[in-house]
Order: sequence, then structure tokens, then C-alpha cells
Amino acid sequence: MAPRKNAKGGGGNSSSSSSGSPTGCTSGGSSSPGARRETKQGGLKNGRKGGLSGSSFFTWFMVIALLGVWTSVAVVWFDLVDYEEVLGKLGIYDADGDGDFDVDDAKVLLGLKEKPAPKPTVPPEEADMYPWLEDQVLESPGRQNIEDEVYEQVQSLDETVYSEPGENLPQEPEGPAEELQPDDHVFVGSDADDRYEPMGTGAVHEETEDSYHIEETASPAYSQDMEDMMYEQENPDSSEPVVVDDAERTYQETDDVTYRDYDEQVYEPLQNEGTESSDHAVDNSNTILEEPHMPPAEEQQEVPPETNKKADEPGKKGKVKKKKPKLLNKFDKTIKAELDAAEKLRKRGKIEEAVNAFEELVRKYPQSPGARYGKAQCEDDLAEKRRSNEILRRAIETYQEAASLPDAPTDLVKLSLKRRSDRQQFLGHMRGSLLTLQKLVQLFPDDTALKNDLGVGYLLIGDNDSAKKVYEEVLSVTPNDGFAKVHYGFILKAQNKIAESIPYLKEGIESGDPGTDDGRFYFHLGDAMQRVGNKEAYRWYELGHQRGHFASVWQRSLYNVQGLKAQPWWTPKETGYTELVKSLERNWKLIRDEGLAAMDRTHGLFLPEDENLREKGDWSQFTLWQQGRKNENACKGAPKTCSLLDKFPETTGCRRGQIKYSIMHPGTHVWPHTGPTNCRLRMHLGLVIPKEGCKIRCANETRTWEEGKVLIFDDSFEHEVWQDAASFRLIFIVDVWHPELTPHQRRSLPAI
Repeated sequence: MAPRKNAKGGGGNSSSSSSGSPTGCTSGGSSSPGARRETKQGGLKNGRKGGLSGSSFFTWFMVIALLGVWTSVAVVWFDLVDYEEVLGKLGIYDADGDGDFDVDDAKVLLGLKEKPAPKPTVPPEEADMYPWLEDQVLESPGRQNIEDEVYEQVQSLDETVYSEPGENLPQEPEGPAEELQPDDHVFVGSDADDRYEPMGTGAVHEETEDSYHIEETASPAYSQDMEDMMYEQENPDSSEPVVVDDAERTYQETDDVTYRDYDEQVYEPLQNEGTESSDHAVDNSNTILEEPHMPPAEEQQEVPPETNKKADEPGKKGKVKKKKPKLLNKFDKTIKAELDAAEKLRKRGKIEEAVNAFEELVRKYPQSPGARYGKAQCEDDLAEKRRSNEILRRAIETYQEAASLPDAPTDLVKLSLKRRSDRQQFLGHMRGSLLTLQKLVQLFPDDTALKNDLGVGYLLIGDNDSAKKVYEEVLSVTPNDGFAKVHYGFILKAQNKIAESIPYLKEGIESGDPGTDDGRFYFHLGDAMQRVGNKEAYRWYELGHQRGHFASVWQRSLYNVQGLKAQPWWTPKETGYTELVKSLERNWKLIRDEGLAAMDRTHGLFLPEDENLREKGDWSQFTLWQQGRKNENACKGAPKTCSLLDKFPETTGCRRGQIKYSIMHPGTHVWPHTGPTNCRLRMHLGLVIPKEGCKIRCANETRTWEEGKVLIFDDSFEHEVWQDAASFRLIFIVDVWHPELTPHQRRSLPAI
């Protein structure tokens, strides 16, 4: 404080004299001794009473002078006047351009001195570079009203701040969400009414390469609709472009909607499950699993495939310009002020108030599409805030109502139905979403983007043939559509048309079109190239790594938690699961004997691998646990083994893995591939191992099995298997949680 006051005091003394203090301030204080002498002499000369004597005059003069001094001190000491601001204002009278107001400036103002020529602010050769600039500013009509201009800037800033629904809302406290169900429940969609009924917990869905899944959905087009001036359409014919993000596809932007807490479905990845993965589970693309709240921000977070990318993506196309959607009909323009007021509440995060405001508008103006659409958006936001499926279902219905009103503008109809389809997918209502997409294509037959979305809708229900027809139709009209190409290539690869799929996947990614820069397409392009012996595969893996889709060229899993220790091979000590390893190795003969007994049975406990992982050969598996769920019927075939494993929750509770027997016959080769997630480690217990001809490579190191010994590796790294022995090979596979996952993450991560 002291240095600040001293500085202010210095400024005050210098400025008080030049600002003309009425009491003299510092001059009065400095001449007070002389004043006292004059007062004394005056008193001897003017001793008579009455009137204003000399002594009285000087007494009052001293009082006034002292008051001036103390007032000046108080002003400076207590910051009653900002002298720097005063000096700054005097700077406007700086006539000679030296940066301050001084005697020379005063002479100029009094006409006693000529004003010097101003110094040029730009070099002489640049003075005439913009001769039209001054005229343009003078002629600009926008300069007529500065307040209006400032208001528009504030409005623009307000829209920027609230560009995503609910993004600035306070976080909900952790705990059970409004609509959450216990983890043990699985809900399966009904094609008849698009509703959900509980089914037995034994049925699970194992991902296969031939299926197309997404983790969760959000429509980037929707995120632009209201933010691209829904109610700011005073000039309906305006063609001013709006910059829109590249991500224009419904299923792409999982980073926009990450609330996975209310009845959240889990879409399994479409890539290969991992070495000796099982596929004898129920295949139902409508299956969703109930999950508790995700880990807090301070813990390691899972990165879904669509968001696991760097901000600056090489080769990515620039932003696409798009016209503002016209969402107000003639009637809505007459109530625009009311719509604006309600929408402002929504953008400012006052969701409950916004819902009430729009509900009142719908009641007053039932024929208003804008009011209905605003209500749907508010319900959508409220569902996110409260993590409530029930509210989200209301939003889905309201979107339908908005699109069905007689005079609904074309853009509003399109946005409403697109968002309805997107939210249906989020809830796992795949067939309901497909019906909405079909309606959209029927209404807008020339919109290629909608046809592309329809193709995704077919893929999500496993109807690859219908999806293929859609993309063939798109490519016949727009042969360079990158989105259609990557999906068409994916379908061809799923049909095992490996060589044919490569040019579509490659050209689609190279197009840079929205929705093509996805780790899954790099994954399948590289995999296809590896299978035909194309050495460019690792170049594409490297590019996928550079763009943030893969942790490394070797580690190409797509469903990851960041920060976990990553290495191809592990020791029991490094995992911390030494007791489990010791138990497996001590009891390996018991486990082997039950596996051999199951092989001898005629009712088919071992099922063939059918995930298209084999180049050739015969490979089957017998699964005891899947996604952390015990198969009670299977365990009847290996009761002692199951009883033994019940003691180890790190494996029986691993909802991203399996426990199973794996038998591989001579002449089998498993293509190089990676598992879906870095959240697990895989243990192989050797049971029946031929002396020669069996080996496994993980990354760039190859090992062999030993009977009674456990090998541990991270199957999110590329691995490959050969069986060239003279007899079968039998191993026991045990997946465990990655040891660095927290207990909360183990409870909350979606099953795979």
C-alpha cells in the first residue's frame, strides 16, 4: 500500500497546481510562515474592533489554506480523484503531439503559438494504400447508430457463449440418475412399438466384424440449428453463409453428447474382438445395457473412437459454408419477440424456465411450429441435465409434433426429424430411428446427406444389404461422396470382399468429407491391406495414429481409457494378479480335464469362431463368462473350473472380457488384429500344447505356450497366431481388468 500512496501523492502534487485548485493547495501550504508574520504585524496596526480586521482576515486565510492542504492530501491519500484519469482526459488538448498537456499546448489553444504539423502514422509510401477506406467508413449505414452496433455484438457474443444446449449448466452431483436401472438389466427393443421390455440377463451381445455399431449419437446438424440464428430471421431471404463444422453426420459427434448416464445403451465396436473371441452370444442390435454414472473428470476417462483425435487433423477439409436455416413461418414472425424471450432462457441455461415459457407459447399458439420446436429442444436439454429417458421420450414426441404442423417451414421439418432420429438412436430405438430416416428421405429425395444417414440406419439394425443398396444409389448420383465410399467399403469388407473394399475405404478417407476421418475406417483399411499383402497398411495405421485415432501403430484399440500403462507383454507381478496366476497354474490339470471332457460331448459346447479372423483352419471356443456375466449352463460343463474362478472378481467381473476355452486345430492361421479396448489384459493358460508349430506374436515379439504356464499380453496391441503342429492346441483364456483402472471405472465402464 505505501508505494502506491507515494506514487499517487506525487501525481497529486504535480496535477493540483495545473488544475487550478480553488484554495491554492500546495502553494497555500508552502507560504504559511510568511502569512503568520503578516498577521502579527497587521494586528498591531489594526487593533480596533469591528469590521474585518487584518488579523481576522489572515486568520481566515490560514484556515482556508490549511483546509486546502488537508483536502488535497485527503483527495490523494484516499483516492478520491483518479489523477491519472484526469491527465488522460487533458491529453485530448495535446496540440503538439508530444503525448501530454503542457505550456506549449496551452499557448496553441490561446492562439499564441502555431499548431505543429502532425507526424504521419504510416510511412509516406503507404499513405495511399487504402484510398477508399475513409469514404467507405463514411458511407457505411451501420455507423448511424453505434448503440445498435454494440447491441448486435453483445447478442452475437451471447449466442457464442450458449452455443451448445446445456453446456454451461452446473454438473449434477454423482449418484443414481433419475431413470437409471440396476446394472443387471438388459433392455431389448421391440420392433412393434419401439418400447423396451426386460429380458433374461444371460443374453449378451458380442461384437463381430460384420456388424456396425456406434457408441452413442448426437446430431451436429442439430447443434447448429438454433445456434445458427433460429429466431434471428428478420431478413428471410438472407443468404449470409454460416460456418458449420465438418462433422455433419448423425452418428459421428460423440464428443458433443457425452452424458451416458440415463438408461444409456452400449453399442459394441465393430472391429475384431481379440484373439480367440467368442461369438455364440445372442446377436441383437437393439440391446442396451444399463450403466451407472461415468467417472469424474479427475479420474482417467474413456475416449470413444470418434473423439480420440487431435485437434489439428492433417488433410482435413476446411469448414463448409451453409445457409442459415429458415425456421419461422409467417405467423411465427408475428410472435418473434415472445419466441426470442423463451429461447434466450434456454441459451442461458435456465432450462426449467425455458420449458415453462415454451409450454405457455404452445398453449397460446398451438399452430406455431417455432413454439413446438423450441419446446422440444428444451425437453431435450432438460433430459440431458436430469439424465432422464422419460423426458427425452417426450422430446422425441414433440419433435414429431413440430414437424407435423401444417405450415411448418421446410428447414424446421428437416431439423426436427433429424433430431428425432438421432435421439431415437441414442435410446437404442434403432427401428424407430430407421422409420424416421425413411420419412426424411421420402420428403427430401434429393438430399444425399439424408440418404447417407439412412444407410447408417440400416447398418445399425444389421441390414447390410439394404445399406449397400442405399450407398450404391448415392454413388451413382455423386460418385465422389466420401461418406458413402467409406461405408460402402466397410460393407464390402464385412462381406469378405477384401480387395474390393480397399479402394472405397482409401478414397473415402482421402476425400476428407465429413464423417470419413474415423478410426474405424483406418482400422478396416489397414486390416484389408494386411490381408492382401499390401505393405501400405502400416502407413495408414501411422496416419491414424498421427490423427489421434490410435494410441500407436501397434496399439489400435478404439475404446480406451487414457493414461493406462501400455506394453504388449506383462509379467504376473506387473499385473498385481499373482494369486490368480498361481491358482490357474496350480490347478491347470483340473481345468484341462474339464475342457477335454467338454470337447468329447456331442451337444456342441465348443462353437466355431465366426468373426472372420481366420485366414484358414479350424478354431472353436467354449465360453464360461462373457462381459462379466456367468453362463450358468456352460458352467455345468466345467463346474470345478467355474468354482475356482468365482474367487477372483478381477476376471469374473471384467465386463470387457471373457473366460473361455479355445481349441485350434492344425493348419490354422489367425490374421493380425487387435482387441477393442485397452481396459483389459489377456491371460493364456497352456493346457494341451504340441511341442512345435504353435506360436503367438504380440507387437514385434513372438512367444510360445507351455502346459501349466500363463502368458499375459495386452490384446489391444496387434497380435497374430499360427497353429502348424500335428495335433490340436488347447488353452484357457482369462481376461482381467487393467490393473490401473479405479474401482469406480470398473463399475461404470460400458461392457464390451
